[in-house]
Amino acid sequence: MSLIVTRGDPRHPDATDLLEQSQALMRRLFPPEDNFFLDIDALCGGDIRFFVAEEEGRILGVGALALREGYGEVKSMFTHEAARGRGIAAMLLSEIEREARREGYTLLRLETGNTLEAAHRVYAKAGFVLRGAFGDYPEAPSSLFMEKRLS
Repeated sequence: MSLIVTRGDPRHPDATDLLEQSQALMRRLFPPEDNFFLDIDALCGGDIRFFVAEEEGRILGVGALALREGYGEVKSMFTHEAARGRGIAAMLLSEIEREARREGYTLLRLETGNTLEAAHRVYAKAGFVLRGAFGDYPEAPSSLFMEKRLS
């Protein structure tokens, strides 16, 4: 597998397509008040580090690190449906962790949907543990909150 994970541009057509698929899925699964995804413009902000998993010129996965006060937040993780099960999410998450360390963070946090079991498994395998709501998040019934201390 010649898959590489690098910094990317959310406005690249492949990345935008994956982000739009992710957002459409969230809108189908969860009520509007429980959707906390960042739009394309927000993902281009100075407080975001956006990553792509690319193979043979095609972006198969995306993920981002949001730089927050006291912690980094994992955002916008999504893998192309046809590429799932290949460890792409784990590779993206590893790069997000490396970037968080480079930025000086010792803590990563995330919010994900309570029914997204595949995502829960990826995060748990990477060492994330359950926690309560953080930052500006409400205790939304369809949200699950996790964190990981970085060594």
